[in-house]
Amino acid sequence: MPLKRPPSDIFVTGFGRPSLSDSRVLTPRTPHSRAGRAEEGFTELELETYQDDEGKDYRNEQSQPLLSPGYRSRGDDHDVRAKDGGPWSVKGWARTALNKAPLISGSVLAMTLFVFIVISVKRPGSLEAALLQSSDAVAGVVETSSLGSAAASAAAATSQAPTPVSAPSQSSSMDDMPARTYISYENYTRFPLTGNEYRDECYTMTKFMHHGDYWDEPHMGPLDVQHHDDATDYHLPEGMPTKVCTSTITYMLDGHVGLAADLALMAQAAAFARERNRTFFVDDTYWNRGKWTDHFQNIRGLDPGLEPGCRAPPPEELVACPRTARHWVMSSRTAMFHMGHAFKEEYEDPFGHHMNRQKPIYERARISLEEVIRPNARTAALVRAAREEVVSILSQPKPPAASTDGRRTDSTVPKPALYIGVHVRRGDRIPSAYPFYPDKKIPLQKFIDGARTTWDKFYGNASSSVSTTGADFDDIGDQSSDRDVSSGHDDHFPAPPLIWLASDSPPAAREFVSAFPTATAVFSLAHSTKPELRGLAPVHEYVQAEFDKESLEERIRLTRGMIVDLAMVSGLWSWPGEVVPGAVVCGEGSNICRMAALGFGFEHAFGFDDDGDYYSGDPNPARSRWVDVDVEGRVVPAWNAFEIH
Repeated sequence: MPLKRPPSDIFVTGFGRPSLSDSRVLTPRTPHSRAGRAEEGFTELELETYQDDEGKDYRNEQSQPLLSPGYRSRGDDHDVRAKDGGPWSVKGWARTALNKAPLISGSVLAMTLFVFIVISVKRPGSLEAALLQSSDAVAGVVETSSLGSAAASAAAATSQAPTPVSAPSQSSSMDDMPARTYISYENYTRFPLTGNEYRDECYTMTKFMHHGDYWDEPHMGPLDVQHHDDATDYHLPEGMPTKVCTSTITYMLDGHVGLAADLALMAQAAAFARERNRTFFVDDTYWNRGKWTDHFQNIRGLDPGLEPGCRAPPPEELVACPRTARHWVMSSRTAMFHMGHAFKEEYEDPFGHHMNRQKPIYERARISLEEVIRPNARTAALVRAAREEVVSILSQPKPPAASTDGRRTDSTVPKPALYIGVHVRRGDRIPSAYPFYPDKKIPLQKFIDGARTTWDKFYGNASSSVSTTGADFDDIGDQSSDRDVSSGHDDHFPAPPLIWLASDSPPAAREFVSAFPTATAVFSLAHSTKPELRGLAPVHEYVQAEFDKESLEERIRLTRGMIVDLAMVSGLWSWPGEVVPGAVVCGEGSNICRMAALGFGFEHAFGFDDDGDYYSGDPNPARSRWVDVDVEGRVVPAWNAFEIH
């Protein structure tokens, strides 16, 4: 094998013959290419031998050279091509811009979206206002031109036509509002909307998260329908109010829930009207229990509001969401949007614990039932007949005549607490503590034991020989002691406990009565001696989904019976001197039970009526007049003012 020949020295010369002092030896730094070695003067055999040895070296087994090839590998026309199409030439710049156009446009779009996001967070609603301003301006120009042409045509026609009859003047109260704040009902033809339709509108309005206080306006501005104020008597009977109320709250009865559930929500709606200085109305267009005035007094007669002479707004102007609308309507199907977490944050006592937190909500409902929601004359007569029957059977003196000073339950005339109320709910009602009951029904024995325990707690230590004169009537507000007017013996009528039983299930009522001695005084609609009361008793269990199958007369009859039962187990709507219950035994899962607590007052209902320390807010079982056999204090809070469907 021939020896490798070292590369020879290369002399770089200028013009002329170099001298020894000017010449310098350079070591080649070009790649070991075939062209380079040919330049060094290697023979073909030496090149092949050298390449074979070089190929065996792992350092030369690479696909690309470590250094870029020399200037000879770039070709002879490199300088020419650089002048014609280099990166800084017009063609090169255009080619580069075209290749990078997707990257540039994507970057610009990303930066634009980022700027929009920042603006939306920092200034909510500004983008919508900017985007819609141009469309509003265009629409205004088109409308102006249309109105101008229409006015010209009208002027021409007026000169040839007789003078028309004057029409009512209407002025829009929202002409200055941008179009984005309008709520459109253009897809509806019947008003007021149904509960389901109002619920769908609320779902549309609440797609955007709302932050702020309970009564804050939406960030995009006030959302409302367009109102037309009509201050004339056009198309109205003579003597009817003509001016629409400035601001109203309407509760819609649609039959989606039971009577007590509606009354509980309505009590809060009436409290809203008092708080916000709005006029309160009740809409019974879709109610399945007849008319509101079939059972209760006209709301306007009890609570005329700040504008006694105004009339209800047109049904097409009612808005379910948001609650800041001029004419807000609420129902059991839209309560979920207004009576949830935000409501509790606004109206609960933030410094109270357990039931003390619920006291403001309790008082709102109690005042509404005292001042706004009251039975009409016919229903009140039925309630009074039931109370008089209890007094007469127990051989007690009749209560004094109702006072004429307009006072109701706040009168100084005492109210005798002669019995306890028991409410047994069956039908389709599921208890709040249903996981504890295999068949999702509260065992009837719990109501029986609760009645006996409650009677012994409040009446067991009282003497049966207490005087029965009217002066000895115990005031339900004092509750220092309750009068035991029973015989004190199981075999002598009236044997204790004295009970008013309210139940939707005749079989459950019969089983409850059979658990006590035959001499026990158990009052109920079914056991009444008065035919007008006995005719109100239910004949089967109450199921909400099947209630509409009954005739209208039957539904009205059952509704009246339910109102009488509610009054008898709670003491609501009682006049001075009328008999009231000393306590009530029921299941918290029933709305009748929840409303029954309102008749005793907050302190008496939950046992806070002594000198004890109730900072924790836990109900006092030893003194609570509202006895729950469902949850039994295992859930906080122990009492709720209403339920949301």
